[in-house]
Amino acid sequence: MSRSVFGAGLLIRAVHSVLSWGVTAVLFLHDTDLYHQEDDWIYLQPLTFVAAVMCSVALHLGVSLMDPGYVYMDSDEKSFPADDEQEMMSLKPSPVRMRRCGYCLLKPMRARHCKSCQRCVRRYDHHCPWIENCVGEKNHRVFILYLTVQLMVLFWAFCLAWSGFQSDFSWSGWLRVNVFLLLAFMLISILTMVVCLLLVCHLYLISCNSTTWEFMSYHRIAYLKQCDSDTNPFDRGIVRNLWSFFCTCGTVAWERVYLTETYNAV
Repeated sequence: MSRSVFGAGLLIRAVHSVLSWGVTAVLFLHDTDLYHQEDDWIYLQPLTFVAAVMCSVALHLGVSLMDPGYVYMDSDEKSFPADDEQEMMSLKPSPVRMRRCGYCLLKPMRARHCKSCQRCVRRYDHHCPWIENCVGEKNHRVFILYLTVQLMVLFWAFCLAWSGFQSDFSWSGWLRVNVFLLLAFMLISILTMVVCLLLVCHLYLISCNSTTWEFMSYHRIAYLKQCDSDTNPFDRGIVRNLWSFFCTCGTVAWERVYLTETYNAV
């Protein structure tokens, strides 16, 4: 973890924690299934739900503090592994003219300089304001895991909140009894739709071996604008793309993948 706990994302992490535990407290204090099981001394479901919320908060904290895959200059303490340098030196000359970053002086293929982080990030996907960190080659898998766990917790919380609404003879009485649960339910509903849409979009891009930045800026990226609009030089099929994303450790020399797929296409 290279980012300070007391950095610019401290407020975001605090808000996420407060919302997570605040909604959890509302679900426990109202007449939901959690409340009934706790009242009947049945603690398996309440403890499991609390553990799931804790896992979600921990993953949010972890992905917001992780190094997303910063590109380090030779003068930095960290540098590319020796094997990676040898692999880069063995590459054939690329037909695509690669630009150097005007800030970091280094720019591997699929990397981009983030104006918020002021660093170049390998296999840059996007800068996520909800974690106040970039999503890149090193933390993208953790980000997907976080979205998956968060979506499971939100679906569970949605069902629990729905089970807790109490009936009343008048709207004013119903609102007075359920006002906090209603606010929690509305927040859960909005977040569920956002997280679900975000997870589906990311899984689709991963299956195509593409990134959000590449998808949105296809015609402005040097190594992509030479290809057809329906051609992705990094796409090696859904199975290989998913395997490469979830099962490959370490950095990838995308120049080699690009040249291999380009030459094979020719």
